[in-house]
Amino acid sequence: MAGDKSFDEASARLQKALERLEAAVEARLDREGLVLGAEEEVQRMSADRGRLAGDLDAALAKTKRLEEANREVSRRLVTAMEQIRGVMMRG
Repeated sequence: MAGDKSFDEASARLQKALERLEAAVEARLDREGLVLGAEEEVQRMSADRGRLAGDLDAALAKTKRLEEANREVSRRLVTAMEQIRGVMMRG
């Protein structure tokens, strides 16, 4: 009977150890899943960052072209106004 009790106690300890091991493995797998999810999110964010940087560069280039066009239009308007003023002063 003493042997049966020792066996039952050892079996119970083994069962508890296996349960703890299973819980530890499950927790580890959960953490790894979180890490993989975070890595995927970082990759998506990096791709978005690259796309946004390209969009920003394009927008800045367009802004520069519009500013240059605006300066040219202003210059032409000033020239036209001066010519009109000159014609009006002669007439």
